Amino acid sequence: MRGSFLRLPASAAFVALFATACATNPATGKRQISLVGERQEVEMGREAAEEVGTAIGLYSAPQLNTYVGTVGRRLAAASERPQLDWSFQVVDDPAVNAFALPGGYIYVTRGLLAHLNSEAELAAVLGHEIGHVTARHSVNQISRTQLATLGLGVGMILKPELRRFGQLGEAGLGLLMLKYGRDDENQADELGLRYMTKANYDPRAMPDVMHMLGRVSESDNTGRVPNWLSTHPNPTDREERVTTKISQQHLGGTTVQPEAYLRRIDGLVFGADPREGVFRENVFYHPEMAFQMEFPRGFETQNQKQAVGAISTQRDAVLVVTLTGRGSADAAAREFFAQAGVERGGRWRDSIHGLPTVSYEFAASAGQVPVRGLAAFVEHNGHVFQILGYSATPVWSRYDNVFEDSIESFARLTDRRYLNIEPLRLKIVPASRLTSLDEIARNSPVDRRTLQLINGVEGSSMEARPFVKTIVGDELAIEIMRDQTRRRSARDDG
Repeated sequence: MRGSFLRLPASAAFVALFATACATNPATGKRQISLVGERQEVEMGREAAEEVGTAIGLYSAPQLNTYVGTVGRRLAAASERPQLDWSFQVVDDPAVNAFALPGGYIYVTRGLLAHLNSEAELAAVLGHEIGHVTARHSVNQISRTQLATLGLGVGMILKPELRRFGQLGEAGLGLLMLKYGRDDENQADELGLRYMTKANYDPRAMPDVMHMLGRVSESDNTGRVPNWLSTHPNPTDREERVTTKISQQHLGGTTVQPEAYLRRIDGLVFGADPREGVFRENVFYHPEMAFQMEFPRGFETQNQKQAVGAISTQRDAVLVVTLTGRGSADAAAREFFAQAGVERGGRWRDSIHGLPTVSYEFAASAGQVPVRGLAAFVEHNGHVFQILGYSATPVWSRYDNVFEDSIESFARLTDRRYLNIEPLRLKIVPASRLTSLDEIARNSPVDRRTLQLINGVEGSSMEARPFVKTIVGDELAIEIMRDQTRRRSARDDG
């Protein structure tokens, strides 16, 4: 059988493949090309879901996750694919975001939950993401990409060579990097409206969510919508389009549940969690792992789940700290220098601030770009930290002393204020205790604009709102947040 297939002319093989790959989209009823079956779709989603937990992290709040799952499954039961093993999770991320993986894996960030104000608004978000799954948008993109490469006879393996040397970048979740087009986003909106009304949620919550997204995307604050929004249709356009559709189709539902929703998010962590590391200027403090380190001034810093690091303004040098998972600095160093293409140079330090250290200069080839760097492996608090500072070889002399100073600053964290720091949290309070948003803002660690955004108001009045979101927390965390707010305001004014 295989031999006879190989003797088919290329055009005949293409026609045969096209005929077997056409399928009916369960959400739209239209015929379309699909080279990915449902079983494969679910497996793709399951594998990517494992990466989400590792690379991004899930929010540990069982009752909140159960609540989100209950709302999500109510909507999924009203969809065209109720048979999928749907999963709904809260991601431990302060960004305002939600995303769907193939096969029914839906995620909302705690940052998004902080900006919603009713169960109906949550249903609007989940309904939209369910729509991406039922219409198989990510799978369709994969199918189109596969179809475009048929007959080329070329296999390509992309190797992010610098990654093994600790380069910072996007999480390696290819499915999350797929960009939905305007038509897919509009279709997901329409499907979300369909599922909301079938589940008796008030569909007017969806344009409210889009209005919030538009306001957040215009605001430079810690909960801002991430870069992926730039590929979506404008939130204002979507708001108008959905509002028109609700009116034209006379869509309706009675469930809103603002108070029930606010009770569920009372105590939600707000903003970046300092327990997982926090920057003050160029100094990084990590309470859980009890270390601190200075990063080069002027570098752009970033704290991720699996790494903390900085990149130069010219994008030609990187300093990054990760955990090795090895039992000793010697073992970690041997593993690093055993990599093909990595050349060990002169030995550097045997100790940093009294901590056992193995460190060497190194050279490596990253694709067409040769790099030079300094690699240090430091034992501290039951872990072995890998600290890499590297740049393109031609500019190494510009950064070698900078990296030496930064790596030598790695030290035990002993300041009790940082060791005991706790995150800021949402606190839901009766509005009767407060006279106006201005009064809340005077005693808040966040600015008035942020309070307006999370409460869904545009002026100062809190009338007709039985409950209000405020932000409370640790004194040091409040001090850090206020510093960030002042710097942000200074940049805006400048």
